Amino acid sequence: MPKTFEEEYQPLLIKEIKDTKRIKLPSKSLLLTVCAACIGGTFQYGYNISVINAPTVYVHNFINQTWRERYQTDISEDLLTLLWSAIVSIFTIGGLIGVTVGVTLSVKLGRKGALMANNIFALMAALLMGLSYPTGFFELLIIGRLLTGINAGIGICVQPLYLGEIAPTALRGAMGMGTSVFITGGILAGQVIGLKELLGSEEYWPILLSTTCIPAFLQLLIFPWFPESPRYLFIDRGDVEGCKKALKQLHGADYDGEWDDIEKEKNNLAGFQAKKPWELLADRSVRWQLLSVVLLNAAQQLNGINAIYFYADYLFRQTGIPADKIPYVTVGTGACECVTALTCGMLIECLGRKALITGGYTLMSICCIFFTLTLSFQDASPVFPYLSMACVFAFILSFGLGPGGVTNILTTELFTQTSRPAAYMIAGSVNWLSFFFIGLAFPFIVLGLQQYCFLVFLVICSSVAVYIFFIVPETKNKTFLEIQSEFQSSNNRKACSADGAGTTLLSTSL
Repeated sequence: MPKTFEEEYQPLLIKEIKDTKRIKLPSKSLLLTVCAACIGGTFQYGYNISVINAPTVYVHNFINQTWRERYQTDISEDLLTLLWSAIVSIFTIGGLIGVTVGVTLSVKLGRKGALMANNIFALMAALLMGLSYPTGFFELLIIGRLLTGINAGIGICVQPLYLGEIAPTALRGAMGMGTSVFITGGILAGQVIGLKELLGSEEYWPILLSTTCIPAFLQLLIFPWFPESPRYLFIDRGDVEGCKKALKQLHGADYDGEWDDIEKEKNNLAGFQAKKPWELLADRSVRWQLLSVVLLNAAQQLNGINAIYFYADYLFRQTGIPADKIPYVTVGTGACECVTALTCGMLIECLGRKALITGGYTLMSICCIFFTLTLSFQDASPVFPYLSMACVFAFILSFGLGPGGVTNILTTELFTQTSRPAAYMIAGSVNWLSFFFIGLAFPFIVLGLQQYCFLVFLVICSSVAVYIFFIVPETKNKTFLEIQSEFQSSNNRKACSADGAGTTLLSTSL
């Protein structure tokens, strides 16, 4: 006797409703693994960006004192500025070196092995910077900052790679936000520990700079208890048992879905080896993915967030905040960015990557307009400095909501296993070069355009928002192979359109 409609489809409907209501949460082991990877990874990046600000005056005094003892004369103002600029900016050179080193280490030693080995640079940097004052060698500060840059470059390259590979597909965005959360957490920690009540006084500044060893020691103690990336173990090393053991530790006994996904990717990449960056640049099948991550990583540094931090101190003074209270307000900006990173982590699996990053750049564009207007009328009314300060916080919120966190996640998701390390090397190099460029060029942009400099950032933010809206697909809840297939279909359509246009033009001319 044939089944009725209700008898045939009701069980399927009930199952679908149950699956929809079921919320997959990360295991305790997975969360701890993310924390263990991040504490010595991108936390160090954020920490070493902010911690250098507090002892600025004390380092100037130390350089001048050392110079006087060596040469019996005070150092010139220009040379002092040059040496201080070298101490600060060589961090970006180290970051660029770290990206190239990090990719090689992630292939040779594995993702976990590379992060563990990276702590050597942090420990050496802490030792050198801590010894600079007792030995009277300010040159040790320059070498130490170079090493912290290398540490940060490796961390910001390898850590997102690791997080993207250990996370289940449904939670990849939320787990990937660990990168942004720990960067902002590092910035906030550096601002707090640099307060005068803690280590921001003159007698403690060498200790302050050497505290970069603490996250390194923590990771060396904790991280060995957690597994290597399962994808790396199986796809790169062919270690089936190691992969399954890692999956079980990360996801519990029910890891069949993740195993099937890794196995499909392994079969799809059979015979392929990890690509070199120049091989990836020559590969036309990934040109849109590569163009997308290059633009996103360049925009992450060129979108005006560094300019906002540059103007923040000036605006806080304009609003009448006493100079000795400004460090506490600056801590507020760090806390603001940290909260938005956490918010983004909670929203990313609900709203998706595309909505957050497009929305973030759109809001930043609007903030650029209002910021230009409030700066233009700064002296017209006592209200405008407060409006400008509101724009500072709104811009930081908008950055943290999307571009600050989603960019690294997309770099992971737009490439498969053999292309991903090379993609991170290219994206990371662009990111650090853009960081160096904006640090070098921004003072001249301000000098030339003054308050209208934010119109440059308006063009960048709005252009990136339009590009993402039309070109970059939504990657939420899609496997790496599905994302790759979607881009390949798009590439094929564009190629067919180009061929069709060429054929039409040829037949018309004939």
